[in-house]
Amino acid sequence: MEASALALRPLLRRIALFCQIGGGRRLRSYQEAVAQAVLDSVFGQAGRSIVVVFPRQSGKNELQAQLEAYLLLLFSPFAVEMVKVSPTWKPQTLNAMRRLERVLARNLFTRGRYLKESGHIFRLGKARLIFLSGAPSANVMGVTANLLLECDEAQDIQIEKWDREFAPMAASTNATRLFCGTAWTADTLLARELHLARQAEAQDSGRRAFVLTADQVAQEVPTYGKYVAEQVARLGRFHPLVRTQYFSEEIDNQSNFFTAERLQLMRGDHPPELQPNGQDDYAFCLDVGGADRALLSGGELGAVPTPPQEDAHPHDSSVLTIFRLDWASSLDPLMGAPTYRVVNRLVWSGLAHTALYARLLALAESWAPRYFIVDASGIGAGLAEFLGRRLGKILLPFVFTAQSKSKLGWDFLAIIESGRYKEYCSEDAELRRWQEWFFRQAQGCQMQVLPGAERRLQWGVPANRRDPLTNELLHDDLLLSAALCAVLEDKVMGFSPSCVIQPADPLQSYWEVV
Repeated sequence: MEASALALRPLLRRIALFCQIGGGRRLRSYQEAVAQAVLDSVFGQAGRSIVVVFPRQSGKNELQAQLEAYLLLLFSPFAVEMVKVSPTWKPQTLNAMRRLERVLARNLFTRGRYLKESGHIFRLGKARLIFLSGAPSANVMGVTANLLLECDEAQDIQIEKWDREFAPMAASTNATRLFCGTAWTADTLLARELHLARQAEAQDSGRRAFVLTADQVAQEVPTYGKYVAEQVARLGRFHPLVRTQYFSEEIDNQSNFFTAERLQLMRGDHPPELQPNGQDDYAFCLDVGGADRALLSGGELGAVPTPPQEDAHPHDSSVLTIFRLDWASSLDPLMGAPTYRVVNRLVWSGLAHTALYARLLALAESWAPRYFIVDASGIGAGLAEFLGRRLGKILLPFVFTAQSKSKLGWDFLAIIESGRYKEYCSEDAELRRWQEWFFRQAQGCQMQVLPGAERRLQWGVPANRRDPLTNELLHDDLLLSAALCAVLEDKVMGFSPSCVIQPADPLQSYWEVV
């Protein structure tokens, strides 16, 4: 290996030419820097662990494919093996193989020279690249990586799985390791390796950690900056997905759902409305009392709630939050969605669903909401069905599951972070009372981000949580009722209310010309 490395040393700095001349692909400066670090470690037999944390869609996967093709070509006279691990076989491993095959087929230096074996191995000459799945159930024993061991989307691969089954593949030859991914929480494989790489950098001059932000990508790709600006406007700069996916910032895997900054963003200055104004569009969001969401959503954040105490806020309340849809923000080309302004709240405790049904129909007739979202979980299913028969297409049933509640949470965060959720400002004692309860529930709400590619979000008020000021049990009925406005995001994105455009007076135009 040492003799071959010396023989190939003049080619070490030519991967840019391989990409540009051979494949018509120009590497960006930040891509070339990573490639050079990997090549320095491979040919110097340094056995370094190099960590690449790039924003989404910034060229990380293209860089890997170009580097893989280049190494296959350079080492084609030698019986060497590289291994690439992705979190899943379908679609991630399959996508990675298709990407490499596209590069090999297009590049003049590799076109027609490579072979595919056993459905997951690419060979060029004697050099081989083996693709493996990093899924927990995947059987990957018996493979050796004597040149390069790659871990793609390392934030989604279990640390125990990697340490037990994949890390030993590079041990016998001290092969270079390349960890690539996008920032997530601090307890992921990617985060651990990034920490270790930075520690190793402090010991010598070899660069190992490459962390890129959207701003740096935009310096070379202005259109990328425009795209990210749209995401920031829509989701908010401090939304967890924006921080991780575009600015490479790690987040806590468990924290308060509503930070002090988010709570402040939610406060508006508009007055409440006791009746519709006859001009605007409204949305009803109903959380039906009695459904046990600890079971319906997978038991997240604690055990099944105990029965409420006498001093507690009633757990069986049904809560209706009425929103006025402010379409001004939907006209903003970056946001493209309305602002949800809370204008009223109605809370019913211990009311039979037959009586609740009659009241909701009367309210719907009075307010004529454009949308009516109903919690259709558990005992709410029957109420939602009967309302749907009377109200038709405006009725949108929502069933709480682990998956649907996760999406609801992410979407609700996006609304808040982008400043599109606003609470009323009122002197009315009853409305202020319910609003105070809403904010208490929000302050008691916790979130936990689960490991894995699904980005599953668990959120809610933990079982038996008490308000620190009153020592009363906290629940989440007002909070969930408000959060249901996020169901509308998929329906109203890019929508704007119709308007009449007055045509120009043709006679006026004629006399102006004359």
